[in-house]
Amino acid sequence: MAVSAVVLIPDGKPPARGWPVIAWAHEFRGAGRQCAPSVKKNLGSGPILAMYASLGYAVVATDYSGLGADSGKAVVDMESNALDVMYSVVAARAAVPQVGRRWIAVGPFQGGLAAVGVAESEVHDPDYLGSVATSGMADAQEAYERFASSSNSNPNSNRMLLVLAATVKALHPEFRVSDLLKDEALPAYQGVVETCGGETEPEFTAGMLKPDWESNQYVKEFFRRNSPGEKRAHGPLLVISGEADPAIPVDVSEQSVARMCKRGSRILFLKYPNLDASGVMGASAADQISWIKARFAGYAAPGNCR
Repeated sequence: MAVSAVVLIPDGKPPARGWPVIAWAHEFRGAGRQCAPSVKKNLGSGPILAMYASLGYAVVATDYSGLGADSGKAVVDMESNALDVMYSVVAARAAVPQVGRRWIAVGPFQGGLAAVGVAESEVHDPDYLGSVATSGMADAQEAYERFASSSNSNPNSNRMLLVLAATVKALHPEFRVSDLLKDEALPAYQGVVETCGGETEPEFTAGMLKPDWESNQYVKEFFRRNSPGEKRAHGPLLVISGEADPAIPVDVSEQSVARMCKRGSRILFLKYPNLDASGVMGASAADQISWIKARFAGYAAPGNCR
């Protein structure tokens, strides 16, 4: 299937081996085709991506399957998104001669899961050097149960629960949306798979979920494949968490990182006090760049697993 993407190239003459690559794994922007970052003027993260390019990195920013070039695919799925990130680098090398072979994956929020998914993927690229997740880390079940508990007051939580249904349906066509959502939720479900948020949408609350929705076999399979630490990472990881982040509390990130460490993954876990996930992105820029530069320079990756 076709997956669209954008490649940003630094000014000037590239190094002999081409520009080193940052593969950008974007956060969730919506489930409709028009929600693809590639159709936005600043790709949804313009200042951050411009920073990487100004520092001498080619940026390969993929949309995910189901955005921009296709529809009806798993838009928010760690394994699917990770493969889109990986294959975007291969495609960029073929399309843009200035793009080098060595690369690192970076992502915030759901994109952070995709970046970790690259590290844990069974598809190994010898030129892949590691991943950065900038917004903490949570198991899918923990995250979606938190969305359910806050959905009556948080529109973003409402949207993520509806997108969960759409993603499970894309992964398992035999799954019935009515097994997860009550009939009164179906108008909101139809709206969320066609929009990017911010539009006037039919009402949806956690009360419109079926009882024991999280016990559905297909939902449980989604939780399993979207939980970091199911496999040992074959590349080093930098995981960044804001200690004041209400969406993914730091203790939740600590639990996920601890499980990943037990698998033998090499992780540097950095916590920033008094910052949420949005604030930590800018505050951690120096640490991100230092870690990224060291990977391209060939230095051993640091870790603080206990």
